[in-house]
Amino acid sequence: MMIDDAGGLVFRPPSEARSFILRVTIGCSHNMCTFCAMYKDSVYRVRSLEEIDGIIERGAAAMPFIRRIFLADGDALVLPTDSLLHILKKCYDTFPNITRIGAYATPADLNRKSPEDLKRLHEAGLGILYLGIESGDDTVLKHVKKGTTAALTIQAGKKALDAGMKLSTMILLGLGGQERTVEHALHTAEVVSAINPTMLSALSLIIPKNVPLYQDVQQGTFTPLTARGFLKELDMILRHTTMIKPCIFRSNHVSNLLPISGTLPMDKEAMLSSLEAYIPREDDTTPLLNDNGNF
Repeated sequence: MMIDDAGGLVFRPPSEARSFILRVTIGCSHNMCTFCAMYKDSVYRVRSLEEIDGIIERGAAAMPFIRRIFLADGDALVLPTDSLLHILKKCYDTFPNITRIGAYATPADLNRKSPEDLKRLHEAGLGILYLGIESGDDTVLKHVKKGTTAALTIQAGKKALDAGMKLSTMILLGLGGQERTVEHALHTAEVVSAINPTMLSALSLIIPKNVPLYQDVQQGTFTPLTARGFLKELDMILRHTTMIKPCIFRSNHVSNLLPISGTLPMDKEAMLSSLEAYIPREDDTTPLLNDNGNF
């Protein structure tokens, strides 16, 4: 049975590996970030509710055992609230064993929604949102064309949490390059501390050749971090976080040099000790390259 015949690559958070991926949009409505290649080959469009309903029905017929659904592509919350409420109800009515629905959200998506709308979505079964903070430094955010500011990101994150949702956030080590590594680290720590998300993940920047940021590297206006630089930046971010409520932290993505995990603030010192023991072992002279020869 063909459940969904839409083209393009599909992305989801690691924790949604066993979820049914329901693409309510194709691509990303922003799709301007200079470091991201995820949706560069996708033509953005919002799918009709009729099209989405058909995918839900075929998915439930083929996989009635599914317990979680993830709304994709890049920013499902760009949809009008009434459309999202329709989709949530259809999912819970059609899949017999659903326990949770999650989605990507951008700061702009969240800030366009009223607190009341977000509460309605949570009450309808939207349990977790995934928010890419990337950086808390406004200069970095402007340079990579993220389309937001630190203040707007904080506002968005707090709105999601106030609505009762779990909030999983992501930061991108190295996004300021060597030129702004300190500012990127310190301001990112400020933003994540102000939001105090449910979960926080750190990924390390990889620059494929098909993104605009690669041209900045070639022109000498952006210098990627060294291996040691990535770890020092993570150390700086963790060192300056001030979480009040427990926040699960992970840096176990394949892009990272050192997988560490714990719960902030309780495990901060243990994680910093792991970093301090490992940092001196890493090279601090050349930009870090991945296995494909990309920065």
